Amino acid sequence: MTEHGAAGHTETLSAEDYAAEAMAADMDPWIVFDARRTPRAEFSGWLESNRPSQVSRYGAAPVGWIAIRGPHCCVDTGDVEGLQDSWETLLDSGRSVSFQTIRELALNHSVLCGKWLMHLDTGFKVDHAWESLARAALDGRIDSAKVSPRDPRGDSRHVICVYNQNFTDEEQVVRLDEVIRAAGVKCVLQYKPDVYSYLGIYRNNRWKICPTIYESVFDLETVPRRSHITNRVTNQELT
Repeated sequence: MTEHGAAGHTETLSAEDYAAEAMAADMDPWIVFDARRTPRAEFSGWLESNRPSQVSRYGAAPVGWIAIRGPHCCVDTGDVEGLQDSWETLLDSGRSVSFQTIRELALNHSVLCGKWLMHLDTGFKVDHAWESLARAALDGRIDSAKVSPRDPRGDSRHVICVYNQNFTDEEQVVRLDEVIRAAGVKCVLQYKPDVYSYLGIYRNNRWKICPTIYESVFDLETVPRRSHITNRVTNQELT
């Protein structure tokens, strides 16, 4: 599960820069509540002690991510090493790189997880959204989620990632959006397959591929209120 947490850069970074940030965060220690092993009674204390706005990314003890794994969480990343070998072979062949070729690689190596991403200001906004989503994970409505800690270097935003098992299953992607909205999150969401992260496809990549494949905008005007989800590959609306 990889995704950079830096949402507020003023300078233009390369895809390689973003990939390096993501790898560094993934390799640093995580603060994890695993509902499969930890008693539910400990959750509220854990949540209060580890609010993302209060946990520092850098310091004497760096923290990569704060994460929760739900009671039915299945951590199966697939054959990532085989995926990356096939990617290098593809690049060496000179074939064009597109969403479809990457999707094919992901299916061949069972690297199918994906996540809805949201960027929120530090302080009450991120703490409130994270609490709502973490409780949804504790109750089994979300498989797993993570949030970036506060960046003391001046970046005032956090990223929250909420995961599902199969980015190629549009119904599953839409259902997860519904759970996120039911938890009270109203901001714009972007959906990224993990395969993109494993292959270093971030913003400003040399293939000019958009690193997210869906966008969800919550409509506050309609009754009942609902999301409008657009497939960014086909420019077609799902809902």
